[in-house]
Amino acid sequence: MSDASYTGVKGWIEHRLPIFSFLKHSAEYRAPKNLNYAWNFGSIAGIALMIQIVTGIVLAMHYTPHADMAFDSVENIMRNVNYGWLIRYTHAVGASMFFIAVYLHIARGLFYGSYRAPRELLWWFGIIIFIAMMATAFMGYVLPWGQMSYWGATVITNLFSAIPVIGEDIVIFLWGGYSVDNPTLNRFFALHYLLPFIILALVVIHVVALHVHGSNNPTGVEPKSEKDTVPFHPYYTVKDFFGFGVFFIIFAWFIFFEPNYLGHPDNYLPADPLVTPAHIVPEWYFLPFYAMLRAIPDKLGGVLVMFGSLFILFALPWLDRSKVKSGIYRPLFKLFFALFIVNFVALGYLGGKPAEGIYVHLSRAGTFYYYAYFLFILPLLAKIEKPRPEPESIDAAVNKRH
Repeated sequence: MSDASYTGVKGWIEHRLPIFSFLKHSAEYRAPKNLNYAWNFGSIAGIALMIQIVTGIVLAMHYTPHADMAFDSVENIMRNVNYGWLIRYTHAVGASMFFIAVYLHIARGLFYGSYRAPRELLWWFGIIIFIAMMATAFMGYVLPWGQMSYWGATVITNLFSAIPVIGEDIVIFLWGGYSVDNPTLNRFFALHYLLPFIILALVVIHVVALHVHGSNNPTGVEPKSEKDTVPFHPYYTVKDFFGFGVFFIIFAWFIFFEPNYLGHPDNYLPADPLVTPAHIVPEWYFLPFYAMLRAIPDKLGGVLVMFGSLFILFALPWLDRSKVKSGIYRPLFKLFFALFIVNFVALGYLGGKPAEGIYVHLSRAGTFYYYAYFLFILPLLAKIEKPRPEPESIDAAVNKRH
């Protein structure tokens, strides 16, 4: 809402575009006084998104989305474009850093109950952003047109053929023909360029939704008075900048010392439709879901389980009915949540292994626990668990701690 106190040029602009009152609101916005460093990951993810957009725009100026020239254009960026190697590695490593920040952001939300009322829509927009990220990253992985790019695109797009009746038509539509070829690359390039801006719009909505009821906090207790909160600036801007510093140190280490550590060496070979890699794997951030896909012997069943593992997150606010929001006060929940995290990491490890022998059996066990955690364990804990008493207020919890 426009602030009538502004006069002159500021007042003229404010009356037409209330940017100054928005900045004033941002400066005066109050947040719970007990937020810890786990709340840094949202802003870190936002910085990572902006890095991806800026470096992606620069790379698009030099990239050629054609099956005969894509691989060479990437090599040209690396060898001949001024600082092209730095921009390309920043973009490639940045995708991994973005996913690390978002995974940690989601884990924090799962532990502290940030999906609970009244923040259900905030949680939903977060999951939609995550799914859009996955689609964007998959299409970006195809663009270098290396061996793993080509065969990864072939395997993943072929999954849609499992859908009854319309599956084959969907695959032909995605390919733009009857195999992964130049039309596929063009479509993926166009969508990979477009989706980050859609993600940016979703992030804006996510932040607006956050400001309606404010941030959740480690106690899970809603602020009752001004004593429970502090101004976001300077208290949390300083905290965020410290988090940015740690993030950029790790980011820079990967860019300058291990830029290919999180990638696959087969992608430095040009795509060859006649030579199938011995072991086709996606990027590391897809591996837990890839393990679930391969754990099911039926193709359609595997597709449903893989996509279901994402869509089940939308139902989480209604699956967890515990009277206590934060995991800090739930001893049994802590145990099962820790197992959930270990299980998810284990699925990531198994997704990178061949789909044979003990790896398949362990993937099935991991998939079973993933679904059991949401569908059985959380609803059961809400009935049988005896949580510790919550504090009367955020201020009381902070005073007791100190």
